[in-house]
Amino acid sequence: MKLSVLLLLALQTPGLLSKDLDIGNNTEDLDDGEPEINANQSMPADVLLSVANLSPSTQVQSSKDTTNVGTILEWVTWNNSLPNNSVSIDNWYVHRIDYICKYKCNAGFYNPDMGSYCHYPSGKHTHAGSPFEVLVNNGNFEILEWNGDSHGSVPKNSVRICPGQDVYVGKNKYGLGEVITQDKHFYLPWKWSVYKYHDYQVLTINKNVVNQRIYDVKYNTDNSEILYYPPEIVRETSINNYECRPVVKTDTLSKTIEVEHRWDTGFSIEVGVKTTIKAGIPLVFSTGITFSTEETFKFSWQNTVVTSSTETISVQLTTPPNSSCMARMVQYKYKISIPFTAFLTRTYANGETRTMLITGTYDSVQVKEVQAVTNRCEPLENAEPC
Repeated sequence: MKLSVLLLLALQTPGLLSKDLDIGNNTEDLDDGEPEINANQSMPADVLLSVANLSPSTQVQSSKDTTNVGTILEWVTWNNSLPNNSVSIDNWYVHRIDYICKYKCNAGFYNPDMGSYCHYPSGKHTHAGSPFEVLVNNGNFEILEWNGDSHGSVPKNSVRICPGQDVYVGKNKYGLGEVITQDKHFYLPWKWSVYKYHDYQVLTINKNVVNQRIYDVKYNTDNSEILYYPPEIVRETSINNYECRPVVKTDTLSKTIEVEHRWDTGFSIEVGVKTTIKAGIPLVFSTGITFSTEETFKFSWQNTVVTSSTETISVQLTTPPNSSCMARMVQYKYKISIPFTAFLTRTYANGETRTMLITGTYDSVQVKEVQAVTNRCEPLENAEPC
């Protein structure tokens, strides 16, 4: 009780809040100086607030964090209700559920009983920011873990707040906050003060994936886009006839065609992880879009599969005397884009699996057909008259 009274006096005295040596700077053991807080306590009216009011037209927005490559974590803008699969912790110290949030590039916590704000540390004060963003793990697909670290270090695959900044989602036994590697501290927003610690835990993404498979692919042909390219010459054959009689030449033209098929799912595949897809390949004919028989392909690079085939045509040239004739192998290509849905299953090294429904777009440039085209024969220059 004596300790609580001393703390209350300290918090009510503006001079004590600005001192360097307070509870927040005791980065070793806080057992003798734990601040007390009620689970449902809201921020007092005189607290420094950094608030931008939500306008009536505010819409839900999300942004993939490009620094957390290979994940589907999103920062979703608060719109007066918690998004599904918002990432939270069970804050046992104050007996409540807190949600990970950020205001601009500061990490903190959101609690429904403390107003529509993200409470985050900045300088020596806790601020309440709005509009803010909530961390969402769509479908709880990513395995998120809290791993310990200290003195500004962070584990591999830590969740970064903003691209290009070394600020990470952190926590300790008192609650959520942020780790700033340059400062070598974890910062905890507590009431209207900020406390810093050398030891903390950092939110990390388990990327120990051993294989991934995509299956049950369903294409939406109603929203497909097809772009046809001009004809392209890939092979030529010719004959010059200096004889005084017609000459017949039969030639075979062949071309090995490599086609890259890409199933873009909006997030990249981890390097070195075996990833397969079971799907049919869209094909365009004069009657419309059809699909090849389903096969299982292995991704070769960033959600792509490369197939190859050899096209062969036979041409016969009948060349008049003192003439030159040519035949060309011409291919007609098209680009196709089709939205699709599918299931993605990940298997981790510990045997755990995660499955979710994904959406994406199939893109490819394919060869529709190959034709032999002959031009009119032309007289040979300097040929001797027959």
